[in-house]
Formats: sequence, structure tokens, C-alpha cells
Amino acid sequence: MDSRKLILLVGALIVAAVTAFMARTLIMGSSAPQASAVPGDPAMVPQGPKVLVATRALPVGTIIDPGAVKFQPWPAELVEGAYFQEGAEFDMKAVIGTVVRNPITAGQPVTQGALVKPGDRGFLAAALGPGMRAVTVPVSTQSSVAGFVFPGDRIDLLLTQEVEGGGDGPPLKAAETIMRNLRVLATDQRTSQEKDEAGNTVVQTFSTVTIEATPKIAEEIAVAQTLGSLSLSLRSIADNAAELEQAIASGDVKVPDGSDAKAERAMMLQLASAPQTGNPTYAVGADVSRFQRRTVPGRTEQPAAIVSTAGPIAGSPPATYPGAPARVSGPVVRIARGNNVTEVPVGGKN
Repeated sequence: MDSRKLILLVGALIVAAVTAFMARTLIMGSSAPQASAVPGDPAMVPQGPKVLVATRALPVGTIIDPGAVKFQPWPAELVEGAYFQEGAEFDMKAVIGTVVRNPITAGQPVTQGALVKPGDRGFLAAALGPGMRAVTVPVSTQSSVAGFVFPGDRIDLLLTQEVEGGGDGPPLKAAETIMRNLRVLATDQRTSQEKDEAGNTVVQTFSTVTIEATPKIAEEIAVAQTLGSLSLSLRSIADNAAELEQAIASGDVKVPDGSDAKAERAMMLQLASAPQTGNPTYAVGADVSRFQRRTVPGRTEQPAAIVSTAGPIAGSPPATYPGAPARVSGPVVRIARGNNVTEVPVGGKN
């Protein structure tokens, strides 16, 4: 091979090796770029008026509370007349307690047409969840937690009744929790909590309460009103955690696979908003006082045995026709011979 070509080939190999080494050094030795906060451009922040927007997704039937909405700047050219704008003329009390008629996504402005105010036509129908019914239950001051139940609270429904039984003893007194986790829609004709001038909740007694229930539970409540008196039991917000474990163990709630946080929130929302029936708990008079009954009074009179040799009298009630023999105390055997009926005490002779 020509020496000149050999020198050029060796030089090319050296240049390639040096280039590869330098490239590898640059790649391995350079550190990752550090992320740094870039101050926002004031020009990118909307400079328009503040409008009322949803802080979270608000499905149909949601009752607006102070944490569901907030004011946020909005581009002036996009502000519409149906938006709620911050100002001296706006009163937040006019929005709190209203019900969402159309679904509102998080961050979306709340329009006046999307809300139904208490007292407006269709308010109660908008407050009901899909497939639910509104049922009104009469209550007294003692059975309504002394007026401390407000629209939006969750309650249990108790039935108190007396079971007569078949005996002559006193009836069995019993109280039973028949429904759980029922949402209160209104008390009397009030669908929101009333506030005084200082902003405190006004506690008022009421004679009726309207609750949300499934069609089946609505039927059961209608029957329960004819059996005895109904009482309300106010539920704690923390009760859903314990009932979630029970629902998972019984198979009523299916746990989503994996670690999908959205599916878990949907499961919790389903459990928190679902009224429950079945597996009732109860207490009887003997659980409260030793002088009360624990069981239903039983029958004390035993039917008399009947032996018949002829005629249609066998198995019939005691004879009441004229000339019938007098009743004999204690167990007896009635013997019929034609039209003649003879009562023989057990152990006696014919």
C-alpha cells in the first residue's frame, strides 16, 4: 500500500477516536438542567372583573355551600350578563343554599340560570338525585333532635311501636332503626338554613321533615308511619368511614382495581350519598327496664282435644246449641253419638 494513503487512513482513525471521546465526555459530564420558577407575566393574568366560579365539579342536585364557589378574575371581553360579578350589589347569601340545575365543571363561571333558589318552582325536583324520591315524614319536637336537623344533614330513621301478641299480658315495646343515611331536603317548608343578623344559624322546631329516598325506601316509610311513631337520629360526618369497611366486607361496594384515585373518590361518593335499609338494629323494653317484656305475649289458652265417632261435629268449636253440656274446667274430651255430645274430663269415666 502507498505510504501516503496509509498516513491518511491512520490520521482519519485518530480524528474519529478523539471526536467520539469528546462527545462521550460532554454527554456524561454535563448535569441535568435545574428547573427554575419563572415569574408569571402580568399580561397573562386576566385583568377583567371577578366573577363567581366553581371550585370543584358540581353535578346536578348539588346544594351550594360556601366552599363550592369563589370569585376569580375573568377576561372583560368574555364576561356575560348571566355571570355573578363581585361588587356591592352582590350578596353571597343569595347563592348559598341554591341547587345546581345544570352540571358545572371546576373553574367554570356560575350562571344565574344554572341555579334554582329555594321557593322557586322545581327547586325540590332539582335537589333530588337521579332515581330518587322526596318523602315527607311527620315528627315532633322530641323526635326531631330538638330542631337541630337542617337541610343537607344525614339522618337515621327510627320506628317505635307496641306489639300486642296473642296473650293477655302487656304489649312488647320496641324501637328499631329501619333506615340509615337519609339526606334531609327540607324541614317544614324551609329548604335552607336561616341566619340571623350576626350570621349565626337560627334553630327552629318543625313538625315535618322531607327526606330523599329510593322508591323502595319510600314505600317502606309509608308503611312504617302506620305501624308506630317515627324519630330522627342525626348522623356524624365520620360515620361513612366505618360503614365503608362494612360495605366492602358484605360486597355491597366494589373496590376499584389498582390505585385509581378518581375511582376511589367515586366509590366514596356513592357510599356517602346512598340511603341504606336492611339489617336493622333494635331495642326492646327489657333492654331499658327489668320490669318490661323481652318477647311478644304468647297465648295462654290451649285448645281442647276433640274425639268424634260420627256426625260433622268433629273439629268444630265448642257447642253453643241449646241443651249443650256446660263447660268443664280443665282438659276434656268431647264424644259425639249422633246428636248427643258428652264432655268427659281427662282421667274420668264415660
